[in-house]
This record gives sequence, structure tokens and C-alpha cells, in this order.
Amino acid sequence: MNAILMDALKKGQCEDMHDYSITFACYNSVEYTKKCVDSLIQSETPMDRVIVVDNGSHDGTGDYLKTQSFGGVILNKSNLGCGIAWNQGALVQQADWTIIMNNDVLVSKRWAERLIEAAQTLNVKVISPSMVEGPLDYDFEDFSKKAEIRMGAVSRMGAKHAVCLAVHKTVWADIGYFTPKPRLLGYEDTIFFNELEKAKIQTAITGAVWLHHFGSITQDQMKKEKGLASFQALGHRKNYKILGLNWLERKMRRLKRKNAEALWRKSEMAGFNMTLHGIRQSGNFSWR
Repeated sequence: MNAILMDALKKGQCEDMHDYSITFACYNSVEYTKKCVDSLIQSETPMDRVIVVDNGSHDGTGDYLKTQSFGGVILNKSNLGCGIAWNQGALVQQADWTIIMNNDVLVSKRWAERLIEAAQTLNVKVISPSMVEGPLDYDFEDFSKKAEIRMGAVSRMGAKHAVCLAVHKTVWADIGYFTPKPRLLGYEDTIFFNELEKAKIQTAITGAVWLHHFGSITQDQMKKEKGLASFQALGHRKNYKILGLNWLERKMRRLKRKNAEALWRKSEMAGFNMTLHGIRQSGNFSWR
């Protein structure tokens, strides 16, 4: 834990760390869901805070979820999409903080509490952890301990990602929940992030918490079912119209994001020889 955060805790600036809920959606890929749940248990995550929503899986996911001691399990009869599933999960406990995460991730010790602590210290309402993506061909537990000490004071202000994000309850009140349209097929996070930007809600990625992300497992599963190649977009190609941005506005936003990512990478590599986003390739780390 970094010195700034310790100061905040001593001064009582952090609100109740314990009012949070965790939710993730499933659609098949039960083996990855099992890895995720095992990781949550091993990390000492309070499982009564975890709400799981299954979107009509047909590979035994529903039966597996019933065997676990979650705070709640919702079994949809069909695939209602990420937005509806995330909303269902978030509304069950309606905590001060709701952590929305993928079902193909591994987490570290006290990750949820530390993620919220980082958000409070940085004074942001939406925060994501740092992550490594790709195959699990390294010791994540050992890596995360060292990375969280080394990069604990590093943050990317204005950044976020949909693999995992903690959302404060005021955000729901300000911009609403995720767009509940099954046909969006994964575009819900882009729309949500667009609303965050329009409302000028502060976000960040923190180096104080790390997770491992195997990859877009659910998205790839859905692409296979629809006969799409892995490089093809799952959502409709005209979904961007929902954002209400013209071509130039979208281009300028992408350019701004890429420039910010380049500056973050340059600064982090110069100071730490690593960044807040790693990719595993051929047994090595590639830093983005």
C-alpha cells in the first residue's frame, strides 16, 4: 500500500470499504468460470458479495453455479446480452461500489478492497485494475505481489477498461446503467464509456491492483456460434451511430486516446521498465 493511501486511511478520508458487490456474466466457457471462481475463493474474496448471471449457457455452467456459495445466482433462459446481465447483477445488492468483471480473469489478494481504496485516493468514480492478458504461462500470484508494490503509486487518469471496473453508486444515478439491448453483442461497454465522457465522470486505471485476463473468451465463443472469424466484430457495424458522434469526432477521440496511451507507456517504461498493461507472447511480457 503506498504512502498516500496510508495517509488517507489514517485521516479517515476513505468511506466504508465494506459496502461493495461483485458481479460477472457467463455464457458457456464453464472451465474459465471455474478458474475465476477458484481465484476469487483463493484471494479471500467474500463470496456472499458475488452475484453471478448466466445468460442461457448450455455447457453445464448453470449446474456448476448452483453448487457455489454466491450471494446470488441469476439463470436467464436465453442470452440477453452483457448489458442486461450486468444490470441484473448490479441491482441485486445495490452497494456503494459495484465491481463489474469478466468471467475469464484471475485476481490477487484483497483485490476488491484495494481497488476501491485506490479509487477513493485518486478521487475517481470508476476505476479499473492493471492487467496481463494472454496465456497463463507464468506465476501470476508471484507477479501480482511484486507488480502491485512496484507500480502501486502509478495510475492512468482518464483511462478504464471493461475487463473489470468498480463503479460508484453515484454513476448509476448520473448516467444510468448499461444499455439493455441484447443485439448490441458486447457494444454496451463502449456506450457506457461514452456516457462517462459526456458526463465528465473521472476514471482511472491503477497499478495498485493487477489481474490476469485470459482473453475475450465469451466473445470468441459467441463468434464461433455465429460463424464469425476471431478478427470480425461481433456487434453490428452500425452500432457506432448510437454514440451520436460524427466521423471526425470519433477519429479525434481515437487519436486522443492513442496519444495518451503512448505517453503513459513511455513514462511507465522509463520509470519501471514495465507498464500497466502487459501481453504474454511466446513466454515473455510485451508492454502496452
